[in-house]
Amino acid sequence: MSTTLLKTRRLVAHYGSVEVLHGIDLALSDGEIVVLLGPNGAGKTTLLRAISRLVSTQGAIEYDAVDITGWSGARTARAGVGHVPEGRGTFVDLTVEENLRLGSLARPRDQRVRSREDFALVYDTFPVLAEMRGRQAGLLSGGQQQMLAIGRALMARPRLLLIDEPSLGIAPLLTRQLFEALARIRNEWSISLLIAEQNARLSLDIADRVIVLAGGRVAAAGPVEEFRDGDVIKRAYLGETDGGAEAIGVKK
Repeated sequence: MSTTLLKTRRLVAHYGSVEVLHGIDLALSDGEIVVLLGPNGAGKTTLLRAISRLVSTQGAIEYDAVDITGWSGARTARAGVGHVPEGRGTFVDLTVEENLRLGSLARPRDQRVRSREDFALVYDTFPVLAEMRGRQAGLLSGGQQQMLAIGRALMARPRLLLIDEPSLGIAPLLTRQLFEALARIRNEWSISLLIAEQNARLSLDIADRVIVLAGGRVAAAGPVEEFRDGDVIKRAYLGETDGGAEAIGVKK
């Protein structure tokens, strides 16, 4: 039986006086891929930032059975929560390999000896990065930079990886390659993935479960099989969810 790696209860998040998340309850099991779907402004990015402790919150966040609600972002990262933000955040003046080396510095000092093995594993996961290891990150395409951002996060050896809009601004062919790599990462790196995304079709191909956000609330949630009917997601996106998830035929 899988253990619960992440749980939020009545999670509320603010930017100043503006409340963006309104009581989010979710759980993610060890080794699971969960995709957050929803329109722009639904709260997907804020939810990832809240879990990473980068925004003010109320409610509770538990990671690996520990309450991390009062933790800093740095402490949360050191505990094994990786975060690839929207826009990638690569260091454009550094080479591919230098970016990856920075990622390895985020792990505890006594674990850094493993970083040589992890370089090889990153390059095996994203072969194009091996070909460009000496190239400045700013010269890579958008899709290659996204792969590098994910690879750098993996170098910290997280147990939970949060990825925000991985397909944003990427050509369709590279987007498919990226999602195929994400499906492999779960097994090869033994981690859980929480992915905020708008490309529902590709997301459903790799997800175990789906959570649809609308207006800062959970509009629908359930196993991926329950979302194969595109009308379920469409109605959630359009806000036609009076009565909550049960009103659109999805178990909460």
